[in-house]
Amino acid sequence: MKRRIPAAAAANFIHPEFVDPTFSHAVITWQKQHGRHLLPWQKSREAYRVWLSEIMLQQTQVTAVIPYYEKFLQSFPTVFDLAAAPAESVMAHWSGLGYYTRARNLHQCAKRVVEQYQGHFPADPLLLEQLPGIGRSTAAAITAFSYGTTAAILDGNVKRVFTRVFGIAGYPGSKPIEDGLWQRAMALLPETGIEAYTQGLMDLGATLCTRSSPSCPRCPLQARCVAYAENRTAELPTRKPKKLLKEKQAVMLVLIHQGQVLLERRPDSGIWGGLLSLPEMSGMIEIGKDSVADDIDEQQLGAMIAKFGSAGSRRQLPDIEHVFTHFKLHIRVVLVEIFQRQLGVANDNFVWMDLSRMGDAALPAPIKTLLMSL
Repeated sequence: MKRRIPAAAAANFIHPEFVDPTFSHAVITWQKQHGRHLLPWQKSREAYRVWLSEIMLQQTQVTAVIPYYEKFLQSFPTVFDLAAAPAESVMAHWSGLGYYTRARNLHQCAKRVVEQYQGHFPADPLLLEQLPGIGRSTAAAITAFSYGTTAAILDGNVKRVFTRVFGIAGYPGSKPIEDGLWQRAMALLPETGIEAYTQGLMDLGATLCTRSSPSCPRCPLQARCVAYAENRTAELPTRKPKKLLKEKQAVMLVLIHQGQVLLERRPDSGIWGGLLSLPEMSGMIEIGKDSVADDIDEQQLGAMIAKFGSAGSRRQLPDIEHVFTHFKLHIRVVLVEIFQRQLGVANDNFVWMDLSRMGDAALPAPIKTLLMSL
């Protein structure tokens, strides 16, 4: 039996002037004939698998997600397995996929589903939204694909389709524009075929109505598309106003002893939260653009190395640059051979690990690439 979100909640968003059954019909018809049907997570309607794929697909391309999705299912075939897994194992499986808050929320969500719902994801998107890492659009997608619940999605792909088809100017992430898009998304929901409709919107944005070089001649919505008619596909959706990207610098140490490297577990909050990384001198500092400092405080460096052992040879490795959403990080890397290490380290956040294990360690992608090259 199909489920619909509560009528009172839906009425708050439905605008009669936006209602157009021919829109959903065109999307559904196209998806059944030309949409994607062979993605790994489409083989099952099991809510756990749908949820896992939807979280991984947030801000990440399908091709990058597939190997991670398959590896997760091999190690954690059920939500019970994921909930019971050590956090270190979950982070290691996520390493390289980016946006690590998703992995922490994924783990916490699995625990909540087991504790509150005995391992069954609720079919009501309003209940799903209360779980870690699940927003309104993701909750709607999970319930639509798993239970046939009729609820609206509005991810980046759908925003792009809507702004072009209906000629909506203004940055879609701003609240007034986004609120209007939600109202339209609610009004355009079909009476039947929610699974094909939801997948169709995603497929259109991912395969035809792409950010650059959209395939307008193949699009089932071309005849009604304002952006196509007015030659505005390049300007819609309106891009986010640019902000000057901040620059930060950090000095990290590669301390090597008998084929092992010293790693430090980062705090749960902040960048690379919960992952292992290299010991860092004094934290990250903000710098002026293109003014990366060349000098390293030798006294501070010597004092830090001494905490972990007696230093032998030392050399500076090539700098690493890594761009985050809000800033660019310049990393100065110093490799130090330790010929005699301290019996203990400063606290439990530090661990010596074989370099041969770097491929499976829960490391940030640039740090993993560096250490595997050694």
